[in-house]
Amino acid sequence: MYLSRLPLEVFCPNWSTETVAVVLEHERVLALSPAARASGLRCGMRHASVALLLPQAQAGVQLHVRESAREAQALQESALALLQYTPLVTLAEQATLLLDIGASLRLFGGIRALCRQVAASMQRLGFSASLACAPTARGAWLLAQAGGGRCLGLPKLARYLDQLPVTLLPPLQTFLPWLAGIGCTTVAELRRLPRAGLQRRCGKAVLEMLDAAYGQAPELFEWIEAPLHFKARFEFFERVLETDGLDYAVQRLLAQMSGWLCARHLAVQGIHLFLIHERGRYAIEPTQIEIQLGEPSCQETHLLRLLKERLRQCELPAAVMALVLEAVQVQPVALVSESLFPEPGGTPADYQRLLELLTARLGGENVLQAMPKADYRPEMANQWLPVMSLVKSAKPMSSMQAMGPGGQGTELPRPCWLLAKPVALLLRDNRPFYGSPLKMVSPPERIESGWWNGELVLRDYFVAQWRDNVYYWVYRERLAAQPCWYLHGLFG
Repeated sequence: MYLSRLPLEVFCPNWSTETVAVVLEHERVLALSPAARASGLRCGMRHASVALLLPQAQAGVQLHVRESAREAQALQESALALLQYTPLVTLAEQATLLLDIGASLRLFGGIRALCRQVAASMQRLGFSASLACAPTARGAWLLAQAGGGRCLGLPKLARYLDQLPVTLLPPLQTFLPWLAGIGCTTVAELRRLPRAGLQRRCGKAVLEMLDAAYGQAPELFEWIEAPLHFKARFEFFERVLETDGLDYAVQRLLAQMSGWLCARHLAVQGIHLFLIHERGRYAIEPTQIEIQLGEPSCQETHLLRLLKERLRQCELPAAVMALVLEAVQVQPVALVSESLFPEPGGTPADYQRLLELLTARLGGENVLQAMPKADYRPEMANQWLPVMSLVKSAKPMSSMQAMGPGGQGTELPRPCWLLAKPVALLLRDNRPFYGSPLKMVSPPERIESGWWNGELVLRDYFVAQWRDNVYYWVYRERLAAQPCWYLHGLFG
């Protein structure tokens, strides 16, 4: 089963309905925008005729020269993006891509769902195309040249191909007047001609193409291989002054990276986006945007949201001329566990994607996570660190940190809420008072620490009970001239 994509305007920018644009090749019109066609221009006209009908001084007129190098680059980018649907993608003549999707139908939900996803991918890349599906590659190619179509069996494909005009076959282009003279206009009529005579007259290539299209001869292809490293570039047609104008280019680059990741069975953890500014005499250093993910990901939508959030916060020092996207950290993709009873609230990967989105939107210094610190003093035993810095270091909490600052587990309870600053308590009848006399219900926990940095603490901590069975964490200064009690924490 093959899909064939035929980009029709790979050499043209995105034309609006009001844009009067013309593409020239060898001083003749090759392609037109709808507005230019409405102005009376037709394909095949000479450049001089275009200049008479549409003077370049007229506002909104765009004249482009066909660039074969950019067409080839666009086809390569499209092929790289389509690798996310099948590893078997190859280039064919007349700006066509062939995809062997026989092993991908069940994965993507059937032929119709797969066709919709492929069409959406090509639309995100900015290309107009006709889509055809057939059991043979050459049959799909011919259907795409005719405007598209879809069939799943050889008998139905034969009926479709029989109705096509012979003008679609490249080997017959020089023999079209002779075929028209004998009344041969369709492929069905061409196949009824004697094979030996047709081969002597038109060559062997015509019969080989027909046999391949009808499934009567094997087809051999050289499939595209994804590069070892991903680095893609997008050149703008004009200077971009606002970050909102970068969304289309970022989406196009991410579509290519998604196909590359699927072809290599990789997931990306770190990507760099470079905004290329002015070059030459007044050159400006590129603006670099770095995205660090909590967990490796290959989801195009998630990466696009992260980059858009970072771009919204970026201030452009100058106009942007081009974008360069590079995957700097990749890992083998981890298989998703499809358990019978999924965890409520999402998977750990969903949690990491939420943290990555918050970091991109609020900034890394505003998304923090509590981490234990090896210190006996309660107010020093915790520190707040950026979430993404913990991801980069990837240092798991050791058993010593999990047990406590001293490396030994404690049997005495610790409160969940610790006050930012201890509150001094009153004394009544030599007992600490906080609304009512406090009753000590635990043995003392002695802490002597901080001598190395001049902040020595000598305390005895107790669990105190209030009259309504509310529990507090209080301590007594040991070397004070008079008994001093402080409230330091509250139990739930």
